[in-house]
Amino acid sequence: MAVYALTGFSLVSLLSFGYLSWDWMKPSLVADVAMDPMEKSPPPTFTRPPHIIFILTDDQGYHDIGYHGSDIQTPTLDRLAAEGVKLENYYIQPICTPSRSQLITGRYQIHTGLQHSIIRPRQPNCLPLDQVTLPQKLQEAGYSTHMVGKWHLGFYKKECLPTRRGFDTFLGSLTGNVDYYTYDNCDGPGVCGYDLHEGEDVAWDQSGKYSTFLYAQRVSKILASHSPKEPIFIYVAFQAVHTPLQSPKEYIYRYRSMGNVARRKYAAMVTCMDEAVKNITWALKKYGYYDNSVIVFSTDNGGQTFSGGSNWPLRGRKGTYWEGGVRGIGFVHSPLIKRRRRTSWALVHITDWYPTLVSLARGNLSNVHGLDGYDVWPAISEGKESPRTEILHNIDPLYNHAKYGSLEDGFGIWNTAVQASIRVGEWKLLTGDPGYSDWIPPQTLTNFPGSWWNLERLTDGLRKSVWLFNITADPYERYDLSEQRPDVVRTLLMRLVHYNRTAIPVRYPAENPRAHPDFNGGAWGPWASEDDGEEWEGGREPLKSRNKKKKCKICKLRSFFRKLNTRLMSNRI
Repeated sequence: MAVYALTGFSLVSLLSFGYLSWDWMKPSLVADVAMDPMEKSPPPTFTRPPHIIFILTDDQGYHDIGYHGSDIQTPTLDRLAAEGVKLENYYIQPICTPSRSQLITGRYQIHTGLQHSIIRPRQPNCLPLDQVTLPQKLQEAGYSTHMVGKWHLGFYKKECLPTRRGFDTFLGSLTGNVDYYTYDNCDGPGVCGYDLHEGEDVAWDQSGKYSTFLYAQRVSKILASHSPKEPIFIYVAFQAVHTPLQSPKEYIYRYRSMGNVARRKYAAMVTCMDEAVKNITWALKKYGYYDNSVIVFSTDNGGQTFSGGSNWPLRGRKGTYWEGGVRGIGFVHSPLIKRRRRTSWALVHITDWYPTLVSLARGNLSNVHGLDGYDVWPAISEGKESPRTEILHNIDPLYNHAKYGSLEDGFGIWNTAVQASIRVGEWKLLTGDPGYSDWIPPQTLTNFPGSWWNLERLTDGLRKSVWLFNITADPYERYDLSEQRPDVVRTLLMRLVHYNRTAIPVRYPAENPRAHPDFNGGAWGPWASEDDGEEWEGGREPLKSRNKKKKCKICKLRSFFRKLNTRLMSNRI
């Protein structure tokens, strides 16, 4: 077992701050909420398909919600979770595109070709067009389907857009991160463009509106214009709380006592998002949807600790396969749940929402083959055992191979240099380089640097390529049992071999110059034609003369209209 060397702070110092005393099973944080003795009436029965609201937040850390002991105020989320079912054995993926693709398809990354990294703005790549998506199945079941927020599943041609993948309407961004007010996104120096879309058109007129507010307002507008007698599915993929760290000043003021500036801004963004959820919930009640609704709340990956997020007491951060990267915040709130006000330890993965929600909608799954998700509604609503017993976190053959890994270390059946992770029952195995491996306390101190904690990785992690944890007994991943239990290691390696045999080739094409926003009027959007192949990689260099002049005219015109819009908005306020 490694000796954990700490610089700047000792373990005694950290204990004095309470950083190592957080109890995983502390009743006040995750225990069941007592049932209101006045609440004797049973939950309503399903007389018609329920309205489904799926809320996905971006880069929100495991620790960054009130009921996990956070210093960030999330009263709405706390109340919704307390009155519903908290999912405390819930898993997501470590970065954006993988989680979203698995939610929308119900399939592991290895079965969609998206097992490496994310879909970047200039890549001719998107969610495979042969996949039948969750909103498409809900449309088949008679649902009106709407998406508000961040897509990040590719857009290089129109067939990839949300409105072509099952959503009746869409308001949001196509790329991975944009400015919260201007909606600009730069994919490298000089490669910048506007990214806010209404359906398949660029929504220039919405510039200047804070995205968290804009998206919540759009959800309310959708609910107001729809009939609660007809089933509706709304996928709300908040941009919050991904970088850049931007929030209205009044929310930052609440956290003025926080010494760490990044944490202060991040906390403000989380609280602002919490209030947006409050407004959505209020709209559900106001317009008559609530009593027949199911609200699912999920994060998309672990928090980015260098940008204000916290996954404490879990190990690791966003982009890693440690628990801090893949264990998510999740809960379900609904009057239709049979056993409410409790915490569920049933094993649930983000792929499970596809069959679960389609089943709730009384949709047809008989013609959908190869799903990796399970219907977990009985486990959530009735407290039954989860049908899921294992999770393939991922196998990424393109990620940098671990220096000390080998086929020999994998019993001759698996190259442990390959980045992979799997959970089977109570056991979790990691091979290759799982990513940054520190335990980082909440950044409550001024300019608290995560680098104070990285010596453990330098003295231990870089010389290994296999880790094994009993994740039930050791949720913080502090005790590596790979040397004590080689039998379990071998068993889980065999499961990796099994999954790898079913994997399809990685889809990660080279970036294409035709994707540059200057060729699309200054905005990010589709650039390939319908005749181009699904993984089209053709292209041409920018035309030096004619297009350059066109670019200047577009930029000037765009700047003029944006300044005019900002001035008009200021006058309204």
